[in-house]
Amino acid sequence: MVPQSPLQKLQSCPSGPLQILPLAALGTIPRGVVDRDAVDKGTTETRFDLKTVTLSLAIPTYNEGQNIGPLVQRLTALLDAALPNDYELIVVDDDSPDLTWQQALALTATYPQLRVMRRQGERGLSSAVIRGWQGARGQILGVIDADLQHPPEVLLGLLEAIQQGADLAVGSRHVEGGGVSEWSLARRVLSRGAQTVGLLLLPNVVGRVSDPMSGYFMVRREAIAGPLLNPKGYKILLEVLGRGDIGAIAEVGYVFQERREGASKVTWRQYIDYIHHLLRLRLGGKLSQLHQRFPMQRFVRFGVVGLSGVVVDMVILYLLHSTLGLPLTRSKIMAAEVAIINNFIWNDAWTFADVSMLQKGWSARLKRFFKFNAICLAGLVLNVLMLRVIYDLVFGQRWPYLANLVAIAIVTFWNFWLNLKLSWRVTQVK
Repeated sequence: MVPQSPLQKLQSCPSGPLQILPLAALGTIPRGVVDRDAVDKGTTETRFDLKTVTLSLAIPTYNEGQNIGPLVQRLTALLDAALPNDYELIVVDDDSPDLTWQQALALTATYPQLRVMRRQGERGLSSAVIRGWQGARGQILGVIDADLQHPPEVLLGLLEAIQQGADLAVGSRHVEGGGVSEWSLARRVLSRGAQTVGLLLLPNVVGRVSDPMSGYFMVRREAIAGPLLNPKGYKILLEVLGRGDIGAIAEVGYVFQERREGASKVTWRQYIDYIHHLLRLRLGGKLSQLHQRFPMQRFVRFGVVGLSGVVVDMVILYLLHSTLGLPLTRSKIMAAEVAIINNFIWNDAWTFADVSMLQKGWSARLKRFFKFNAICLAGLVLNVLMLRVIYDLVFGQRWPYLANLVAIAIVTFWNFWLNLKLSWRVTQVK
């Protein structure tokens, strides 16, 4: 038999819907585990490893080359004693620039329980965990960060809780024995604030655990097998709680450690994703239907561009009306036209850049501008009318700039929707 090279040991990453199947449905056959002996012999048959294990632990990685070796060493030392030959470690690497997946592959010669997936074309911690679980053979599925901020020793407490009947065992920083090591006051406030928001939006899910933002837990496979999963950002525990059939829950305290190597990946985007995830779970399929019908990402960009136009509009309006003393309506029309030109330039280069790139040339650009200008001028008529109504009737001829701001906000939806359908029409792209 020809010995396997490290690259031959690289596991194919599952694709398709993010759905965990029960072992029985798979026939206890994990996808992507190829019989390399058959390949070496030149046969085309594919045989699968039928052996199940008690625990499959997913380790999502991105630029964790400095940490993966020490982590695998500590994990195997613990699990070899607790579950000899009855567990697997699954590294799912998002094609790290530091080649974490290659460093993990090199460890497989020493640690046969280690499996490595290199994921290309897909990103995100939560989906990486699910991809690892999809290829897992374990009756219990777990996750641990690769940065050594989750103490590996806590795994034994989580495993014991599952073996004693819990469907879900969560490593928590907010129960006895838990805590954070060197967090700043701002980070502590953000963490607790995010938990409070979760309790307000989704009390029946978030309220079931003390640390809903934990990324360190184990769950019985049967408790999450079946439903389609749709995680957002880093907080996969929310998805497990919200969509799984979770009965008994146990919590094990742990102290969150500071990162020793590499850079933290926690950004403001992760908190935004967390709120988005809460809303998606709270609204069920309604938010997905809204996204399908209404291009929210484009609208947000359109809104940002619109804010720049507001600044331009307000400055010009102030100069013409307050400084030069021109009438309010005339000043408004001139200010709005300057803002329209500003907005077109930014929308064409950013909001609808994918369409603009396929409709090149000055002729197409001028056509888009004239449509944009016509729509916005129609919106301007509406804007002026609303400005007069709000200024004269609502505010009693006070606060002209506030009245202008309110009018702009209302007309923004009009401008976006018509421009989406007429100015930057995807259906015109050939």
